[in-house]
Amino acid sequence: MKRRDFLAGLAVTSATIAAGQDKQPIQTQSPYKTVPRLQNPKNIIICAANGYNYVDAGFEKLRQGADTLDAAITVVSGPENDPNDDSVGLGGLPNEEGVVELDACCMHGPTRRAGSVGAVRDIKNVAALSKAVFEHTGHVMLVGEGATRFGVAMGFPKENLLTDHSRKIWLLWKEYNSNQDWWGPGIADPGWKPPAPLTSELRDQPPYLQKLYAAASDLGIAQRDRMDAIHKVLNPPTGTINCSVLNEKGEMSSVTTTSGLAWKLPGRCGDSPIIGAGCYCDQDVGAAGATGNGEENIKIAGAHTIVENMRHGMSPEDAGMDALRRIARMYNNDMTKLAYISMFFYVLRRDGAYAGVSLWGSAAPGQHQRRFVVNDGTKRYEQAKFLFEGAAKDWPPMPRLSK
Repeated sequence: MKRRDFLAGLAVTSATIAAGQDKQPIQTQSPYKTVPRLQNPKNIIICAANGYNYVDAGFEKLRQGADTLDAAITVVSGPENDPNDDSVGLGGLPNEEGVVELDACCMHGPTRRAGSVGAVRDIKNVAALSKAVFEHTGHVMLVGEGATRFGVAMGFPKENLLTDHSRKIWLLWKEYNSNQDWWGPGIADPGWKPPAPLTSELRDQPPYLQKLYAAASDLGIAQRDRMDAIHKVLNPPTGTINCSVLNEKGEMSSVTTTSGLAWKLPGRCGDSPIIGAGCYCDQDVGAAGATGNGEENIKIAGAHTIVENMRHGMSPEDAGMDALRRIARMYNNDMTKLAYISMFFYVLRRDGAYAGVSLWGSAAPGQHQRRFVVNDGTKRYEQAKFLFEGAAKDWPPMPRLSK
């Protein structure tokens, strides 16, 4: 056969195949498993404990027919706007340079869209800003100065997020000028060792504590707030809020927002702006979100892992506990390291089943069991299931060098 005849025949054959394909129905059914809906689904919101005072407002929006993501953002914008909540939004504890940097992400189940912002300065409502990313751009994530400029262009007010209260705590941290901050190896470093136990003399009368208390007084921190400020200097807190929503139509959304680690390195982003870590939502299955040590959650893509676990038949509780065990496995179940990790997952399935699971049973020694908030027409705290008894130790570890 001549080459010309062969090519002509090939062209005819290809055209025939293509024409036949045009007549074949397009396969549109998803190959992924879904969770059956309840026969009579209802509105449900679950969120972190710091959303208790705001969850009613979100639920009322749902009752009036609002979009699930708008209801979730209503809940988390409460702490964002509260200057006394120093872990989210306005008044959040700053980075080591005294600048508040915020992170957030969201997923909208009905349209399967996602938005995220990281290291945002001067804009407090970053949960709503993350939604604006997918509403007004073709992107998913904006960070740093570009995210702030985008927010201003979208009409978000620009303001100083460092309140007088959080500024004084930052100045107290500067006064202490620790050499054991976020520079240096973390617990994942092979050479890391737990701190030596405190001596009785240091336990009885630690000079660094006396110095910090005096410095807090000099800075004008109210007496009732001094020990709290000192604790935040010595043990930089994490603070975040996640909220997931299911409505009567079976639609779902999820959002997470935070100011991140206190005294962090400028530009640090934890898990909260990471789709699949800080939150994940597939309304065919469910939604999940996280608070705690973001670096650890990023490494296991916790929220996505939980949703996929539910897709394959796990209950919300089992799905979350599996993610916690993955974190433990990252450290070969070494309790001398896991003792410094805190992680909490909030899980809501498409059929209305839900769970809150925590790596540790309580937030601090002697405190009540870890809990989360549920509103399905009745607002309440519910206790979380946990992997380990007790409470995580504060990081950086003690003892600190006295000044």
